[in-house]
Amino acid sequence: MNFDNYRNLQNKAEGLNSNKASDDNGFDSTKSNPIIPNGLISKINNINNRTTANRMYAGYNYKTWRTTENIDYQEVIKFINDVIRGKETKNEMFYSLHNIFVNKLNASFSAFGLYNEQSKCINFKIIDKIGSTYTSRILINGSDSPVEKAFVSRTTQFAQTNSFLNVHYLNDSAVAVIPLIAINDCIGVMIVGDNNYETSSELYKLMSSYLSLFIQTTDLSAKVLLNTDTDSLTGLNNHRKLQEILTSEIDKAKRNAIQTSVVIFDINNISQINKDFGAAKGDEIIKLVADKIKQGIRSNDSAARYGGDEIAIVLPETNSSEAKYLAEYLTYSLSCCLVDDVGPIKVSVGISTYPNSTQDLEKLLILAEQAMYISKSKGYKNGMSTIVCADEFDFWDDTALSSFASVIAKRHSSIGISFDEELVNKFHSEEIINQGHLIEVVTSLASAIDAKDEYTKGHSSSVSRYSEALARALNLPEKDVERIKLGALLHDIGKIGIPENVLRKPSKLTDEEWEIMKQHPTIGAEKVLMPNESLHDLIPIVKYHHEHWDGSGYPEKLKGEEIPLAARIVSVADAYHALISDRPYRKGMSNEKACEILKVGAGIQWDKDLVREFVNISESLYTMI
Repeated sequence: MNFDNYRNLQNKAEGLNSNKASDDNGFDSTKSNPIIPNGLISKINNINNRTTANRMYAGYNYKTWRTTENIDYQEVIKFINDVIRGKETKNEMFYSLHNIFVNKLNASFSAFGLYNEQSKCINFKIIDKIGSTYTSRILINGSDSPVEKAFVSRTTQFAQTNSFLNVHYLNDSAVAVIPLIAINDCIGVMIVGDNNYETSSELYKLMSSYLSLFIQTTDLSAKVLLNTDTDSLTGLNNHRKLQEILTSEIDKAKRNAIQTSVVIFDINNISQINKDFGAAKGDEIIKLVADKIKQGIRSNDSAARYGGDEIAIVLPETNSSEAKYLAEYLTYSLSCCLVDDVGPIKVSVGISTYPNSTQDLEKLLILAEQAMYISKSKGYKNGMSTIVCADEFDFWDDTALSSFASVIAKRHSSIGISFDEELVNKFHSEEIINQGHLIEVVTSLASAIDAKDEYTKGHSSSVSRYSEALARALNLPEKDVERIKLGALLHDIGKIGIPENVLRKPSKLTDEEWEIMKQHPTIGAEKVLMPNESLHDLIPIVKYHHEHWDGSGYPEKLKGEEIPLAARIVSVADAYHALISDRPYRKGMSNEKACEILKVGAGIQWDKDLVREFVNISESLYTMI
């Protein structure tokens, strides 16, 4: 919950004089915290910082300017050499170049994308000026996007907007899309958001050439290390070979209209075993599990070491019930193996099946992992692990949502899948059976949003309860009460798109971070609710619950009765729960203190009639917490 006048109102309630206006996170909106060029760059460029206008930040336009001088390339190259020396991975190199571009050349963001031959797309890692990272995927399919033009023509392309990246939180700016060419082969593109690209164009091109060479060298090194398809410890296929086998089997399943299953075994407590008895004992158990699985599968099945303590099996022409039968047999066989000092081997098991679970190869593995995490959470019954099939669990179950988040968090950087995007897409595709089902799905989605911030767990459900109570106290029709109750549950749904480093920041937000935070009502209304026709009547609640009675709120600065009644009700309930809840910087207030602040803000931030009615019922609500 963020509301501009909170600190100011609190000071008034305590009889203090204050000229500051702060949000609920203690952010002083009168101060800015610009990134100031320092170090060598002051000798090189004397470049001034600027913030570009963002299409989503309506009404917040900033002047774009930059003073340029001749660049001493010899000094710049010396500095770059110091920064990038010793980098061993692509990610390390990406972040090193990003820091140079943003902090030294004053770019607004950078993006690095490598071409994926299998999926015919370029997967991007995008880093903005405050260090937030995003992912995006652009298909190479004959479009006229600047990314495809640069990749195909192998020449630098320019665009006046970065909207083609479909990342709504980037400040909009002109961009240069520079191809990454290694020995006459274009392996991807590098993008820099810089309205003054020409000033440093030669330096950007030099860095793209260096990055291309670095990527090619690391890839060649990786190929040397992966010159075999076999895992050295277990003798099973390695992860790369598993991908090849699964791709081949899925193609075969498509042609012949048959099913193919994936089973993933996770050996429990390996980390603790390594800690207690040494890595040799952990390796002994992993090898034993691999041997038992090799002995128990059919000749046309393929087993592979999927991760450090995970083993996957590809089962051609096998449905989920048949895969579950095999998994039960292998689990029983492993439980009969007693290891000195450790005891019986215990595993968690997840299964997914093509095409029942999904027709996408990457998601087939993700669903098997998700099912395995759910199996881990369910533990054991009668000494045996619970085997979970992706076809059987409810996506919106709390455990399933948590497991899904764990899998996506582990994999999104490599395959370009975002937990937030996947969650919203699943919400949009969910077939709503009735009002009760809708409330169940919405409640789970709201819980997932609250879970992004450990200090606001249960916030949405509490605001919904308070809003319902206030609506009933006003004797509103039952239909309106139910709408307000559901809208309040989703009032912060737009926070699903706010970067966690902004959402969870315990200290004051910078100007730039605050502008990002203020977008959550618009994101919730337009990105999450708009595609669901049955939820259109909730849009005014979600979009306008941060508007203020005096017109000082956001996103559209509505005033007085211009603000929908339902949004005004939720605004009061939202503020009250924030006041009585613990925060990183203060303890929750008493009911009396919270009501005092609401009264001071009546007619300024909140509808005074609603505040008066809410204060009358607040005591009963407070005792229910």
